[in-house]
Amino acid sequence: MSRTVLREALRTLTSKGLIESRPRVGTRVRLRSAWNLLDADLLDWYSRVAEPMAFALKLQEMREMIEPYAASLAAHAYTDQTLGELTAAHASMVAARNVDEWVRADLQFHLSVLAACSNELLIPLGTLIERTLEAQLRLNAKRADVFNASLAEHTAVFDAICARDAEAARAAMASLLGVTRGRIEG
Repeated sequence: MSRTVLREALRTLTSKGLIESRPRVGTRVRLRSAWNLLDADLLDWYSRVAEPMAFALKLQEMREMIEPYAASLAAHAYTDQTLGELTAAHASMVAARNVDEWVRADLQFHLSVLAACSNELLIPLGTLIERTLEAQLRLNAKRADVFNASLAEHTAVFDAICARDAEAARAAMASLLGVTRGRIEG
């Protein structure tokens, strides 16, 4: 391995908060509390080595803090374009015939809700957690009696957003995430 490659690798790990380099001290791994777990690569790497159920619950906690409010915002702020994306995602969920189709549509549904809230700080959050969320959605679909068992809950979120009923959208998303939590813990 060349020094250039090594320097670049160390620079990348430093930017992700994993290591620190100091003159006369050397390079050391930082405490986990200093890691930037909101880096997409690091989050993906961490999800692969963390205890699966513990990691799923941590991701679920984050979703429960963000997604109900995002659904509420989406009910107020969606545009024709973002509503079209949400509608297409919901239609794909309805039409899904297997786990893979369902998971792709489910992921797109949740990303579309974030996009429809028109908050440019929340939209990248979906991109950030996309890989780990997809894995969680796949796990949930496989743990359910049927892969699309939560279609009614998704439809309630969709209908509330379309009706511009912010409180109903928030409550429906909270209910949907409650079903998801039950599958993770069950």
